[in-house]
Amino acid sequence: MSAGHGRVVAVDLGSRRVGLAISDRTGTLARPLETIAVRGGDDAIDRVTRRIAELAAEDDGVGAVVVGLPRRLDGSSSPATRAALAFVGQLRGRVDVPVTTEDERLTSREAEQRLAAREPDWRRRKARLDAASAAVFLQDYLDRRS
Repeated sequence: MSAGHGRVVAVDLGSRRVGLAISDRTGTLARPLETIAVRGGDDAIDRVTRRIAELAAEDDGVGAVVVGLPRRLDGSSSPATRAALAFVGQLRGRVDVPVTTEDERLTSREAEQRLAAREPDWRRRKARLDAASAAVFLQDYLDRRS
């Protein structure tokens, strides 16, 4: 599959949960997809790679993957930044579509505000927060790309 064809998948990497979001076929609109609970070690890369392969096998395919890059508010790197970059390196070796990064500063806060407007139960919000955060930075990426 060539780059630029198919949907774009966003990955919001966390130590316990990984949020996934996906664009529509045209690459215009992002929506939360799911949250995957992960254990340590290679569990996150294994499960995310497997899920991307499943999505790529669907009719609309996958044309690119965008991984959220956590940075401090001043833009500097943190241990989470280095972990995300290591994850990106591993993912690039496992999928045959372009893998890029997107600044995810403040996306969790924006996603939390959007969810709070619709979902009063904080437990349900928390369960959906990672995927919603991925959708926020994916939409930023799609808007800038168009």
